Parts: sequence; C-alpha cells; structure tokens
Amino acid sequence: MTTLAPVLTIDGPGGAGKGTISRMIAEHMGWHLLDSGALYRLTALSAMRNGVAVDDAEALSLQAQALDVLFAVEDGAMQILLEGDDVTTAIRSESVGNAASQVAALPPVRAALLQRQRDFCKTPGLVADGRDMGTVVFPDAPLKIYLTASAEERARRRLLQLQQAGEDARLSTLLEEIQARDARDMQRSVAPLKPAEDAVELDTTQLDIPEVVERIETLLAERKLA
Repeated sequence: MTTLAPVLTIDGPGGAGKGTISRMIAEHMGWHLLDSGALYRLTALSAMRNGVAVDDAEALSLQAQALDVLFAVEDGAMQILLEGDDVTTAIRSESVGNAASQVAALPPVRAALLQRQRDFCKTPGLVADGRDMGTVVFPDAPLKIYLTASAEERARRRLLQLQQAGEDARLSTLLEEIQARDARDMQRSVAPLKPAEDAVELDTTQLDIPEVVERIETLLAERKLA
C-alpha cells in the first residue's frame, strides 16, 4: 500500500515507552496520532461490558467494526471516549490489557480494525504506535522504529505507574503477566510482534524518554521528514 502522508511507525512490546514517546513526537511534529493498542483495548472493554467472551471471534469482530470511539488530545494528554464515556483510565487496567492481548490474536478482529487504523493517515503526517504498524498496517512507512526493553525493566515501569495511581501490585506478578503477553503477541498466527525488516531498533532499558525522543527526531530530520 501507499500513503498520502508521511508515517512514522513505533512498534514494540508493552512497557517499552511507545505511548509516551509517540505522543511527544506527534505533538512536536504537529502530526496525527494513532494508538492502535487502544483500539484493541477498547474492543476488549466493549466486549467485557457487553458480556462477549474474549475468544468469540465473530462477535468480537462485530464489536470492533461498531466501536463508537473518539480520540482527543488536550495539553499533551490523550482522552479516549467510548460511547461518550471517558475510558482513558479504564482501558489501561491490567485486566483490560490482558483481555486485549487475547482479542488481538484473533484474525477476524485484526481484519476488522485494519482499515480503521489506515484511515488515521492524514496530512501533515501520522505517528502510529502499536505492535504491527510497520509490518502490516503501514508497510511503506518511510521510518519505522522498534522499541524494546527488558521484561524486568518494563515490569518495574508498570509497577511505578500503578503505584502513582494509588493501586497495589506485585512486581513478580506484573513480570509474569508481561512475559505471558509477550509470548501471546510474538506467537500469534496473524501479525506477530516482531521488528519490520527495515526498522531501526532501540533498546530503551537504559535510556530515558527525552533521549529516545531525540534519537527518533534526529532520524526524522536525516530522512527529511521533520
């Protein structure tokens, strides 16, 4: 496929920093933002609210097609509405995240959401955050980034997020959940999590967010996309 506007794809496992970094770059560039993981989380949350099993592929694909969702960015933060209800915080829960990982493994759901994701590509450009943005959704993107970090570091980051939100969690439990989610994402039959052949890989284990943003924006400038 070809796109009418430049696309920066940022793929990688959960906890690698994709969301924060994608939002910062989109804001700096004045580009649109696609949080593809949110679409799968929204599908999972909608299913949970409507009593649809997370392994019912047919019913879930219908849920995905009919999502009444609105993304809005205000003061650098994204607000997500599902059927008019602010679910920005709700979709980031561990239960929804785990359900979304199962939902995302179903080919009919991925097919239902594919065109919805591509429709986000509009001028002046798009930052697409997910797990198969560079391999499946935008294979012709002029710059593809694959962010990763050790599972231990990603679990530590998640623990800090939960603690800051006033929630209790155990590091060992979070690590097990991250490792299980990684395995599901990497082993699924359709669009498994992996770097695109032409992706630039960045390990963020020892890097802070400003360092990663600077490296990516340097690459954008070198490719005359900035």
